[in-house]
Amino acid sequence: MKITLNDQPLELEQPLSIGALLERLERHQPGCALAINQVIIPRNDWATRQVQDGDDILLFQAIAGG
Repeated sequence: MKITLNDQPLELEQPLSIGALLERLERHQPGCALAINQVIIPRNDWATRQVQDGDDILLFQAIAGG
């Protein structure tokens, strides 16, 4: 399965949840937000939402302010 994470191609041997993928890559940090195919995925869904072949994932640091 091929995905893109922050514009970097990544190949996975098997489907994973978003949470498992971030743990595997050691990128599961507080204050992060994540979008798949330009749709923000709530952190509560990370444990159950499966990464799909071709997904374009953007992981970024959420910044508050105004």
